[in-house]
Amino acid sequence: MLLGLAALWGASFLFIKVAVRELSPATLIVGRLGLAAITLGLLVPFVVGSRETARQLRANAGWLIVVALINTAIPFWLLSWGETRIDSGLASIIQASVPIFNAVIAFVAFREVRVTGVRLLGVAVGFVGVALLVGAQPQGKVLGALAVVGMAFCYGVGGLMTGRYLKPVRPIVALVALPVGVAEAPGHMPGWKTIGSVIALGIPGTALAYLLFFGLITGAGAAYASLVTYLIPPIALAYGAIFLGERFGASAFGGLALILGGVALGTGGVRFARLRRARFMGETRFPP
Repeated sequence: MLLGLAALWGASFLFIKVAVRELSPATLIVGRLGLAAITLGLLVPFVVGSRETARQLRANAGWLIVVALINTAIPFWLLSWGETRIDSGLASIIQASVPIFNAVIAFVAFREVRVTGVRLLGVAVGFVGVALLVGAQPQGKVLGALAVVGMAFCYGVGGLMTGRYLKPVRPIVALVALPVGVAEAPGHMPGWKTIGSVIALGIPGTALAYLLFFGLITGAGAAYASLVTYLIPPIALAYGAIFLGERFGASAFGGLALILGGVALGTGGVRFARLRRARFMGETRFPP
């Protein structure tokens, strides 16, 4: 399931790059979120129940709308706009910095999940990677890279707001609030590649991927599900190289190594190997 999720989300960068050749970012977002909302609207009531879904939506409507904007509509638009200027693989690398921004924002405004010690070192390492990637871009592409950085920042804020204000809401219910956007429809019928990309982004890339993600959290735990962060960039880089002919230099791979290394330190991921060794040795205690 983890590899399947990484394959779906890794392909999203490829499909966005194809779609924004003919569609504005706003139109792409409306199509993507509209298809996702229809799919989830049909599936969620069967999973949670129609009455419970309606009750939780009514009780938390305000924060659901705010989080839908900050955690979905705005970052989706920033990513799509950014990919009009930078390669899909590069966007996937910058996107991997979301946990770094999460840690920084938590340190400033969310004391209950603040990171300290070695994890702060991981945050610093990750930021060096982001700065390397943005600084290595030609002048015409810097704004595109910064837009994707803005997307990562929005995801960091949105994730923390979800944890604080929507904790009682079942995540699968919150997904129904996805469709928020503004349409800028093209004056012509897009080609089949563009239409197919929007469908791929909306149904498998958003609706089904989110269901798979929360299924992983429920079944294997959040720590295991978070490993998808490390798998998405290499897969997206491969998609971009194979299908779009993208090529990446030393700065891209250096930035990727720094960001993923920073994420591992900043989220405590470097302790996974130690945990596996402890289980192998017959210990059941989780590391502190």
